[in-house]
Amino acid sequence: MTRFTRPLKPFAQAASLVALLLVSACMSPPANLDTSLDRQTVEGRYRIRLQPPASAPAINQMHAWEVSVATPDGQPVRQARIAVDGGMPQHGHGLPTRPRVTRELADGRYLIEGMKFSMTGWWEIKLAVQGEQGADKVTFNTVVKGG
Repeated sequence: MTRFTRPLKPFAQAASLVALLLVSACMSPPANLDTSLDRQTVEGRYRIRLQPPASAPAINQMHAWEVSVATPDGQPVRQARIAVDGGMPQHGHGLPTRPRVTRELADGRYLIEGMKFSMTGWWEIKLAVQGEQGADKVTFNTVVKGG
């Protein structure tokens, strides 16, 4: 049996470095990722503003967000029904919890409770809104950094 450990060692190190770089590249958020928190829905029926907690959410801790729903001309949308979903597009999994809107605060503002991120990286927060203007949806991007 021939041993190739010595000649293969540089090759193995180079292969490991390439694999590490590929994994790192796959896990980095896209350079041009839009992380704006104020967006128009896909069909243009609503203007949605997402408000994260005052301090950056810690990994594996529950936190609440606020969402404002308005018509395109800025009128608050009251009594909207909002479904919350999301996940990590680069990892192919959803949110670790099932966040939901627990109450309408005032003037088209709603409270989302039960948000939790299980790791750092790029997360999507998807909202499906049902209001007087009909059903529509929007997706927000957020990048969670370690603390």
